[in-house]
Formats: sequence, C-alpha cells, structure tokens
Amino acid sequence: MKPRNSRLVVTCLTACALLIGLAAVVGAQEDAADKEWSIGSLSREIRHLTETCNPAVVQIYTSSFGAVAGAPSGAAVFGQQLATGSGVILDPKGYIITNYHVVQGAKRVQVRIAPEALSGEAGASILRTGGALVGAQVLGTDRETDLALLKINLEGLPHLELGDSDDLHQGQMVFAFGSPMGLSNSVSFGVISTVARQLEKDSPMIYVQTDVAINPGNSGGPLVNAQGQVVGINTLILSHSGGSEGLSFSAPSNIVRTVYNQIRTHGRVKRGVLGLHAQTLNPWIAEALGLDVEWGVILGDVYPNGPAATAGLKAGDIVTSLDGKKMENARQFEVNTYGKAIGSEVTLEIIRDGRTMAKNVSVIERVDPDTRFLDMINAERNMVERLGILALDLDNETRRLMPGETRQKAGVIVAALAVDTNLLGDRFQPGDIIFSLNGRPVDDLKSLRARLKELGYGDPAVFHLERAHEFRFLVMEVE
Repeated sequence: MKPRNSRLVVTCLTACALLIGLAAVVGAQEDAADKEWSIGSLSREIRHLTETCNPAVVQIYTSSFGAVAGAPSGAAVFGQQLATGSGVILDPKGYIITNYHVVQGAKRVQVRIAPEALSGEAGASILRTGGALVGAQVLGTDRETDLALLKINLEGLPHLELGDSDDLHQGQMVFAFGSPMGLSNSVSFGVISTVARQLEKDSPMIYVQTDVAINPGNSGGPLVNAQGQVVGINTLILSHSGGSEGLSFSAPSNIVRTVYNQIRTHGRVKRGVLGLHAQTLNPWIAEALGLDVEWGVILGDVYPNGPAATAGLKAGDIVTSLDGKKMENARQFEVNTYGKAIGSEVTLEIIRDGRTMAKNVSVIERVDPDTRFLDMINAERNMVERLGILALDLDNETRRLMPGETRQKAGVIVAALAVDTNLLGDRFQPGDIIFSLNGRPVDDLKSLRARLKELGYGDPAVFHLERAHEFRFLVMEVE
C-alpha cells in the first residue's frame, strides 16, 4: 500500500509540476507579450511627443567680445566669442523664452528655427536640414530667475504651452529638448527627482530637479511632460566632470510664466513686496518665544512707514495664510507676494498673542539696485559710450531713489551697464555715484562727458565714487 501510495503521490506531484511549469511558460509568454506591447507603445508615444515638440524648439547663437582663450605666450587677447544655447517658442508671434546666461553680454543674437516650423512638415531624410537662421531681439531679462525673453519677426510659428509645475510629482517622466554641445534637435528623458530644490539658503528661487541628461548647450531649452507641456526651462547642472551626472535643474513653469508675462507687459519683472521681512518659523524659535505654533511664517521686521506698518502688522506676528492660501515657510510667502499686482491688496491672516486676525496690506514694487532707474533712462540721452554705462544726474528726483543720504550733493549716478562693453580694469556697478575723474569734479552728465573727451585712447581713468555709502577709487582704461 505504501509503495502504491508513494507512486500516486509522486505521480500527482509530477503532474502538478508539469501544470505549474506549463502555467509559468504561458504566463511568461503573456508577460512577454504585455512587455513587448508596453515598450512598443511607450516608444511610439515618445516618438509622437518629439515630433510634436521639436518644431517649437530653437537653437540660439550669440556673439560677444571678450578675452580669447589660448592666446600665445599667455598674452591677454580680446576678440569675438561665439556661444550657443537653446530656447522654446511660447507664442506663434515669435516670442521665445531662454536662459539669461545664454544671451548675457551678447552683441548679436540669432535663432535657428527648425525646418518643419516653417514648412509644416518634416523632411524625408534622417539628416535634417539646418533650418532658417534669423535675428532675434532681447526684449528683457531677469537675473534672479536666469530667464530672458526674445522676439523674432516671424508669425504663425509652432509653439508649446506652459504647464502647471505645481502638478508635478516625484518619479514623473519628463523630457528635455535642446542642443547639447551645439548638437541641435536632441532629446533625452528621465524622471523628476524632486519637485522643488532650493540650491541657496533663503533664496526665493527653486528648481525642478531631474535625472534627465542635460549638458552645456541645453540651457534655455524646455523640460516637457508627457502631454507636451513645458513644465520647466533647463537651467543648470551639478557636475564634477562638466557633463551630465544625473543632477539637472530646471526653472519651474509657474515661475517662467510670471517672468514671461511681465517682460511682455512691462519689459522687465516687477516684484511685489509688503514692507516686511518674513522668516520661516521653526520649533526652536517657537520654544524660545513661547509660541503655540511651531511651523509657518513669522515676521522678523516690519519696515517703518511701509504698507505692512500702515496695515498694523508688527514684528513677531505669525502669518498663517495669504489670500486664503496656507503659508508654510518664508520662501513660499515671498514667491506668492512677488506675483501680486503692484497697487493691489492682499489679505494676511495672522496670529498675535494667541488671537487670530486679518490684515489687508497694499502691494508695492520692490526696488532693486539694478532696476530702480530704468524708467528714467534711454540710450540716446543717457549713454556714456566710452564707459559702457547709462548715467543720470544726481538731483532731487534721483536722490529720492537712493537708500539713505548721499555723501555729496552733486554727481553722476550709474543707472545701468551696457551689455556690449568690455573695459580693462575695475567695473562700475548700478547705483555707483561718480564725484570726480582724475581729480577733477564731476557735477553732472555734461561735465563727465567733457572730462572723458580730454582723455586719449588707453589713458588711465581714476574715478572717485560712492558705493554703498563708502568712498572708493575705481581705475580703468577708457576706450
């Protein structure tokens, strides 16, 4: 009996093994079929995405003047410098967004348009033709976000829409388009490593971090989601080798949208402020100050005579929301304030001494040293070509824009720097106030031009000026 039973058991086990093996083979074949279908489907979707996005992606060429590397005997040689980057068309009327550093200091900017952008269809050859090369105008730049807006004189162009970067998720697949190392019509893909990476402490600028292969030349190109929407502008990488190491960073599309719209409307970015200094509240501050709330935004300062002070806000107030949106940290508070229209009002919900209250605060424009005089200058009236600056007389009107009292009553303010200037020696900064040149007084723009006219090519020029309330000498050779 036992031997029979044993044979029966063995027979049953053998049959079960065969069935399991057969099921495994069938299952493997089904898995293989599913896998083949999914990979093939993914490949087709990516191909369709690239065909949709490529016509709206441009290659940008810039030329500037500066120090040329590889000069004989280590001599300092100045000459033409050529560089390339990427951009994306956001409007069929020829508006292109790119990085500020792509066009920084450029004397000439040109854009190469994809062939299918003009013809409406791709060529049959696997080697694409170069496409049309057209001149571009820099409408405006924003250093804080490293973005720039260009305009070309073509219409009816293919373009991409800006997506909502707040909808991005870790692990989401994204695609980078551009011209890495000058190699046009390139695409790479990967996943989002984190949706918000702050590279500098307390900086309002954050980036979408991905592992997408991005290299020099990709700068200014679009980061695109699976729906073909621009969710970021590829800006920088962290690398030991200089090439892609899986640490790529893109400006989020919601920040790009704000900069794009403001430059189109105003020619520059106007950022709103409330006249206060916000800090991120943490458990250490809360414990030390005996607060019931451990996280959020606390006001470290409320500037006298500013809109926050007028509204009755005080240092130590805890901000819980801005226009109904919960505020979790100082960076979030600043970014949400920047986007508010100048002259509008925001409602802050605050906690003070355990009581909750609401305050309406007016939004005013943030005054930056680099931009506060821009509305007062034009190239024809204010350009000082030999110094590469745009300057204004120090008078009652300009003095009110200076932080604090100036050390002298008469002089010339450096309002802005020309983008195509390369001088030997020290450099001016916006906000500098020139009081003398080579020991002779400079009381206004007219006298500055007269002093410069007396100098020959290559003559030394020593300026006595005020910078950040300090006197100093600045030395250069004038052109």
